[in-house]
Amino acid sequence: MLKKELRSHYKQLRDSLSAQEIELMSQQIAEQSLQLPIWGLHYYHLFLSMESQKEVNTEYLFSKLCQQNKKLVVSKSDFDTYSMQHFLWSETTQIKINAYGIPEPMEGVSINEHEIDVVFIPLLAFDKNGNRLGYGKGFYDRFLSKCLPQTVKIGLSFFPPTNTLIKTHPNDIPLNYVISPKRVYRF
Repeated sequence: MLKKELRSHYKQLRDSLSAQEIELMSQQIAEQSLQLPIWGLHYYHLFLSMESQKEVNTEYLFSKLCQQNKKLVVSKSDFDTYSMQHFLWSETTQIKINAYGIPEPMEGVSINEHEIDVVFIPLLAFDKNGNRLGYGKGFYDRFLSKCLPQTVKIGLSFFPPTNTLIKTHPNDIPLNYVISPKRVYRF
């Protein structure tokens, strides 16, 4: 199956989920995150969910990280360069939905990619080797290439891995873990 077909298939699967199912599975994913050996680290990058795309609702994971007094980092996308700027989240951070439907911070204290210890990554699908299929613009691969090699890369998925191996390119960066509602996958 080609990436285009996989994207279409997993978008249809997500579209078939009810709001209740998304909330329940998002809560389960947040609970599963507690199994990971990441809780002694400092800076955690978390994407802000696009409700229109029926992404994992990261509010539950956000809450878990706040309960653990972790430093949260959120991003702002630049669609001219397909890059992201990263900001430390605080209670005064103002979030605005951009033209593409992505919630983003308006401004804040800038954080360098080298400072980030853990990155939670949105995805459409992943395979048994830890390769992920995103939306196809390369934002996260560009971002992850600037992180330190030991940065922990964690995908969040409602579904188990696809049986189809995802074709990779040299600049694709594999995941260390994927958290699903029922289990954690380690690579």
